[in-house]
Amino acid sequence: MPSSADYQSARRFRLRLIGAFAAFLALCGLFGAAHAAEPLRLVVFGDSLSAGYQLAADKAFPAQLAAALKAKGHDVSVANAGVSGDTASAGLERLDWSIPDGTNGVILELGANDALRGIDPDVTRKALAGILARLAQRKIPVLLAGMLAPPNMGRDFTARFNAIYGDLARDYDVPLYPFFLEGVAANPALLLADGMHPSPEGVAVIVKNILPAVEAFLAALPGRH
Repeated sequence: MPSSADYQSARRFRLRLIGAFAAFLALCGLFGAAHAAEPLRLVVFGDSLSAGYQLAADKAFPAQLAAALKAKGHDVSVANAGVSGDTASAGLERLDWSIPDGTNGVILELGANDALRGIDPDVTRKALAGILARLAQRKIPVLLAGMLAPPNMGRDFTARFNAIYGDLARDYDVPLYPFFLEGVAANPALLLADGMHPSPEGVAVIVKNILPAVEAFLAALPGRH
């Protein structure tokens, strides 16, 4: 039969074990809370429409989107990876160094310059598909922002170009915001003097319109349910 001393020793050991386990659980909880508190990192990967052509940095789309998300209670950083003049093919060439590791999601906004320059829609489609495929390989979710061809490009070109975004969204199973310039295109009050790029007020309209799609995108990101 164990002695009283043996019993007390075993009891102290059990208490120490329970205390160590409780401390371990607390540490795990603190780590999980710290991990959950990290802001989501979005990258807006696009051309001058999202980069903020002739706009102050805080008036460009990424900055205005970040402010709108913060106002809705989202802890999200939004990086501006837009380059004025970029085509979809140019975007594909710089993709790997423009989207850093650790990015939680990408808003892909490219194609407007392809349409303006009359680039074969098959070339644009292939480049955008390459971007989506590469990001899928890196397990980085994408919200695809669509574009529409100017009506003066002709019926055949317009039909082929406009079909790109819906087709790719289905092929790569990514959410689609159909037209990035919704509510802004062809509205002089919301455009710069060139009649193509959004003014700060135009960007605010874009952000307001796309915000529900971005919030849905954030909610669907891995580990954020």
